[in-house]
Amino acid sequence: MVTQMPKSLLSMVTLLFFAFLWLAPAQAQQAPATHEAVAADVESVDAIMAAVYDVISGGKDVERDWDRFRSLFLPDARLIPTQCGPQGNCRVINWTVDQYIEAAGPTLMVRGFFETETHRVEERFGNIAHIFSTYDSRFLPEDPEPFQRGINSFQLMNDGKRWWVVNIFWQGAGPNVPIPAKYGG
Repeated sequence: MVTQMPKSLLSMVTLLFFAFLWLAPAQAQQAPATHEAVAADVESVDAIMAAVYDVISGGKDVERDWDRFRSLFLPDARLIPTQCGPQGNCRVINWTVDQYIEAAGPTLMVRGFFETETHRVEERFGNIAHIFSTYDSRFLPEDPEPFQRGINSFQLMNDGKRWWVVNIFWQGAGPNVPIPAKYGG
């Protein structure tokens, strides 16, 4: 036996459904809650890319400006390193911004860490940009050779007011994964 829903309950469910449909777009358009960014750090793709590399770089025992770092990213952004074993089996780690700071922050300070962009391939459509940013990592800026090279894949978005980092997905280069010439290898 099927029972019918009372009209008052049906009216309430219908009202809630339409209220959800009406409010959902408004919720999606609200500005993200984050740390206040320095305007010069987020005014262009070049600026936000430079800011990311600048804030993670520094000498031994030099604390990074993690509030500045946070201000570059959407609140639900991800930092995703790829780790590959000797047999080529790979996995990713999927960090929030704060998880990255907790996991990588102390490591960046152990010997010093300076990462610089050496080559960039950029694609844009509307308010989104995808950047393949080839990098060199050194313990000291004057080190003759990097201890690591690789590619950071940045996904960026402009909300009409500023640029945001949506994700950074990266992989280090190695003997079995050289950087192709088209990416500065």
